[in-house]
Amino acid sequence: MNTFSSQAMLAKLVGFPTVSRDSNLALIEFVQAYLSELGVQSELFYNAERTKANLFATIGPAKDGGIVLSGHTDVVPVDGQNWTVAPFELTERDGRLYGRGTADMKGYLASVLAAVPLFVERARAGALAVPVHLALSYDEEIGCVGVRPLLAALQARGFQPRVCIIGEPTEMQPVLGHKGKMAVRCCVRGAACHSAYAPYGVNAIHYAARLIGKLEEIGETLAQPEHRDERFDPPFSTVQAGLIRGGRALNIVPAECDFDFEVRAVPGFDIGSVAQQLEAYASDTLLPKMRAVQADTDIRFEALNAYPGLATDPDSDGARLIATVSGAAAGAGGFGTVAFGTEGGLYDAAGIPAVVCGPGSMDQGHKPDEFVAVEQLARCDAMMVRIADELGQA
Repeated sequence: MNTFSSQAMLAKLVGFPTVSRDSNLALIEFVQAYLSELGVQSELFYNAERTKANLFATIGPAKDGGIVLSGHTDVVPVDGQNWTVAPFELTERDGRLYGRGTADMKGYLASVLAAVPLFVERARAGALAVPVHLALSYDEEIGCVGVRPLLAALQARGFQPRVCIIGEPTEMQPVLGHKGKMAVRCCVRGAACHSAYAPYGVNAIHYAARLIGKLEEIGETLAQPEHRDERFDPPFSTVQAGLIRGGRALNIVPAECDFDFEVRAVPGFDIGSVAQQLEAYASDTLLPKMRAVQADTDIRFEALNAYPGLATDPDSDGARLIATVSGAAAGAGGFGTVAFGTEGGLYDAAGIPAVVCGPGSMDQGHKPDEFVAVEQLARCDAMMVRIADELGQA
C-alpha cells in the first residue's frame, strides 16, 4: 500500500503539469489509484470532451453532515516567466517548497491526500460519526468552471454536508468572504475604409475606446462611499478592461475591435448591473451614431464566465468549525476576506456552507518560483488531524 507524507505527495502532484489549457487526467488517475489502494472508491465527473475530470470520494458513513475538502487541480501557465527552478519538479530550499501550484493549491491537496490513511483508519474503527468528502476539480483558474457539473450531480442526490473547506492559500487563516466575478467580451463591429477617408468609415477601435472610458466612469462610481464594504481590500466593487484586439493596418479604418472586461463585486452588489449600464450606453448613445454612417454596424456583449461572491456568517456553524480545526480565530472581528475568488460561492449557492483556509499565500501564487513554506504545510497537516477528531465527535 502506498502512503505518502504531505511533502512527498506534493512532489507527486507538482510533477503533473496540469495547466488549465491541458488535461488533468494523469493527476486524477493517480489520485484515483492511490485512493483505491487505500480501499476508498471514487467517482469521476468528466468534461464534455472527456479530457478533464473532477474526482469525488467519501470516507466514513454514508449520511448527511460531514465535511467536504475541496480543491482545484489546475494551475496557471509558466510561459514567459523567469523561473530559477524547474516549475514542474518540487525543489526544497531554505524551508520552502518550490514548484508551480505549491501555493495555489496543490499544497492543500497534498495535505488532504496524505491524511486519507488517517481518515480510513478512523472510519474502520468506527471513529467517524459523519463522513469526510474529497472533491478535486478542474478549470478553477479560468472561472470556477469544472466544479459546476460536480455540484449539480451532488445537488441532484440531495447531498447535504455540514460545511465545505476550500483550501486556497490563506496562510492557514480562516476566510469567510470573497468577491464575486463576472467576465464579459464586448465585440464592436464597425465599417472599414481607407484611412484617408476615415469619416466615411466606422472606427471600431474608437468606439471600443468610448466604451472602455464609460467602464472607467462606472468604476469610479462604485468606489463612492455608499458602495463601500470595508471588510474587503479594495473595499468596493471594481471593473477593468484586461484584453483588447483590433485593427489590421494603420491605413485601414478598423472594422472590428473586441475587448474583455471583468467585474469583481462585493457580496450584495448586483454584478450584472455593470454590463447592463454599458449595454444601455452602447444602444442609446453609440449605435445611433455608428448606424448613421453604416447601417449594419453593431455592438454585442458575450458573457464569458461568472461566479458568486462568498459571505459566510461569522456566527454560523461553518465559521465556528473552521476556527476550531484551523487553530486560528476566524479573521479580525470574526470575518476574514480575500481579494481573489474561489468556488466557495458556488458551494454556498448550492446550499453547502463554505469557508476558505489553506497553506501558503496568494502573494506567491501565479508567479515564477512559486512556493509554499514547509511550516505552512505542517500546519495544514495538523488541521487534517483536527478535522478527523471533529468528525469523530459530530
